[in-house]
Amino acid sequence: MAGEGRDGANEDYPLSAVPLSDRRGLLPTTIILLGFTFFSATMWGGAAIGVAFPLWPDLFAVIACGNLLLALYVAVLAYVSQKSGLNTVLMGRFAFGTIGGRWVDLLLGVTQVGWYAWGTATIAILFSTLLNLDTGWQAPLMLLFGFTFCWTAFIGYRGLERLSTVSVPLMCALILVSAAIATGDAGGISGVLAIAPAATMGFGEAVTIVVGTFIAGGTQATNWTRFSDTPKNAVIATMIAFCAGNGLMVFVGAYGAVVYGEPDIVQVLALQGLLLWGVVMLFANIWTTQDNTIYNVSVAGCDLFRTERRRLITLAGAGLGTSLALLGMYTWLVPYMEILGTLVPPIGGVIAADFFLKHRGAYPPLERADACAFNIPGIVAYLGASAVAAFTPGIPPVNGIVAAVLIYLAGDRLSRRLHARRS
Repeated sequence: MAGEGRDGANEDYPLSAVPLSDRRGLLPTTIILLGFTFFSATMWGGAAIGVAFPLWPDLFAVIACGNLLLALYVAVLAYVSQKSGLNTVLMGRFAFGTIGGRWVDLLLGVTQVGWYAWGTATIAILFSTLLNLDTGWQAPLMLLFGFTFCWTAFIGYRGLERLSTVSVPLMCALILVSAAIATGDAGGISGVLAIAPAATMGFGEAVTIVVGTFIAGGTQATNWTRFSDTPKNAVIATMIAFCAGNGLMVFVGAYGAVVYGEPDIVQVLALQGLLLWGVVMLFANIWTTQDNTIYNVSVAGCDLFRTERRRLITLAGAGLGTSLALLGMYTWLVPYMEILGTLVPPIGGVIAADFFLKHRGAYPPLERADACAFNIPGIVAYLGASAVAAFTPGIPPVNGIVAAVLIYLAGDRLSRRLHARRS
C-alpha cells in the first residue's frame, strides 16, 4: 500500500492508514487537538457574537449549542478515523469516488490555506501594533511568520505535539488573567450581567459563526485522531478539544466584547494592559494552530496530487497562505466563517453516512476505492445538503449534516436497486 514503510512513516502516512505500531494514547492526541483549537480567530468569532446577546442566558446558550454541535460532529469523524486509520481526504475516496473526492481535497485545502493566511496576517499586525511600527512593516512580517509557522508542520506529528505541550498552558494563563481583569473592569459579575447588547444577530446566525470557527479544521482533525490507540480515546480527546477547548476560546472572546464593546481581541488586550504578554502568548497560540492548519493543507494536497511528498506541499501551502495574508485576509474573518459553516459540514455528513450505512462500520482495503471514480450518491448528497444549508431557515450546519445523511441514504438505496435491475 502507498505510504507504508520508512518513507511513509517520515511523511506521516498521507496516502495510507496509520499502522497500529504508530498509534498514540489519549494525552498526546488531546494536547495536539487543544493546541489546534486554542486559536485566536475563535476569540474574534466569539467577540462578534458577544456584542449581540445578553451574557446570560442567551450568549451561554449560543456558545453551548454551537460547540456541542461542533464537538459531536468531529467526534463521529474521529471515531471513523481511528477505526480505519484514515484521514478525511482518504475517507472521501469511498464517499465521493477517487475523482469526485478530489473536490473534498480542494475545498478542505483551500479553507485551511485561508485560516493560515488569517493567522499570519494577525500576528504580523499584532507585532507592528506593539512595536509602533509603520504599516509598511506588516508585509515583511507576514513573509517572515508565514514561513516560520510551517516549520513544526514540516517535521510532522511529533513537532506539533511538542509545541502544543508548551503553548497550551501559556494560553490558558492568558485567558484566565484577561477574564479576571474584564470582570473587575465591569464591576464584578453583576456588572457584566447588566450590560446590554450593542448589536443584533439571529440565534441561527450566531450558532453558525460558532460552528464555523472550527468546522473546517474539525473536519480534518482526523489527521491526528487516526493516530489514537482506541476509538474511546479518539472521541474523548475530540470532545475535550472541540467542546471545552474551543468553547473556552469563544467564551473569552465574547466576554471581552461584552465588557468593552470591542470585537477586536488585540484592542481588548491593549485596554487591559496585556498587549505585550498577550502578543507573546498569542504568538505561541497562533503557531500551534498555524502548524496544524498547514499540516492539514499538506495532507489534502497529497491526496489531490497523489503524492507522498507532504513536506514539499507544506512549503507550497505556506507560500499560498502568506500570499493571501498579503492580500488582506485579516478583514474577511466573519463572512469566511459563515461560508465554512454552510459548505463544510455536509462533507462530514456524507462520510459518516457512507461509513456507517453503506460500509457497516468497516471500510474495505483502500485500494477498493480506486474502482469507483465518482460515487454519485455521495456527490448528489453533498450538493443537495449544501443547498439545504444555504437556503433553508434554522441552523445551517445542522441542516447540512442531517440533509447529507438523508440524501445519501436515499441515493445509495436507489443506486443499489438500479444496479440490481441491471444485473
